[in-house]
Amino acid sequence: MKYIILGILILVSTITFSQEVLDAQKVNYNDTGSNKGKMFAYWGWNRGHYSTSNITFKGDDYNFTLQDVKSDDKPKPFGIYYFKLDEITIPQTNFRIGYFFKENYTVSIGVDHMKYVMRNDQAVTINGTISTGGDFDGIYNNDEIVLTKEFLLFEHTDGLNYVNVEVSRFDNLDNWLKFPIKNIDINLTEGIGVGVLYPKTNTTLLGKERYDEFHISGYGVSAYVGLNITFFKHFFIQSNMKVGYINMSDIRTTASKTDSASQHFTFLENMYVFGARFNLTKN
Repeated sequence: MKYIILGILILVSTITFSQEVLDAQKVNYNDTGSNKGKMFAYWGWNRGHYSTSNITFKGDDYNFTLQDVKSDDKPKPFGIYYFKLDEITIPQTNFRIGYFFKENYTVSIGVDHMKYVMRNDQAVTINGTISTGGDFDGIYNNDEIVLTKEFLLFEHTDGLNYVNVEVSRFDNLDNWLKFPIKNIDINLTEGIGVGVLYPKTNTTLLGKERYDEFHISGYGVSAYVGLNITFFKHFFIQSNMKVGYINMSDIRTTASKTDSASQHFTFLENMYVFGARFNLTKN
């Protein structure tokens, strides 16, 4: 949680400081050519960090909550599947396409394909009841339980898909930095987003059959700050730091629609992408 708080503080202070400096310097955006009317698209990869969360599981014969559950992302070593179309979702990826509706403002839609894996064998507090006729039946009142694989496997690994719309500001920093480089522009971008969670949740619960299907499970809100380096006015690399809140109130856990889970948590996402800006029509 301390990393989430630190990320928020850095995000807010960076946006505030950069806006004050740019306003004071009265940056001339015409120095870098016109952005208004251009499209952009990018692709890249991410790492995710999550706060602890309380996860509630409900069904016909159980209703219990696991408190302060820890989780991790699931990065993959760099390999050819980073670029193969039939294996492209194996890594944690980012895709976005957008439009400059003003000189330095964009609207875009994209998918943050993160991955979320509950840590097994951690000890957590459990409250509620289980009466499935199995080894874990009982009434729990602030009891401790170890999350073994026999009790629960819980992952959003294909993935924790945050499908979102963002409105962003895009500022060229060359004038402020007073360090212009031919054919290279250094830019600051920051924005806010809102969207839905469309995870493919891999769950094995209380000995029930494994379930793994896509399902709209909730919503998210987010904010980010990023550094963009553009080459020859068209091609760019970009690094973003994004913080957000995810609330999933309807997670599918088994083939039965009467079984579900819910959780909410905050996240910090670091992403590294490459992309291009282009005109829709010739000038």
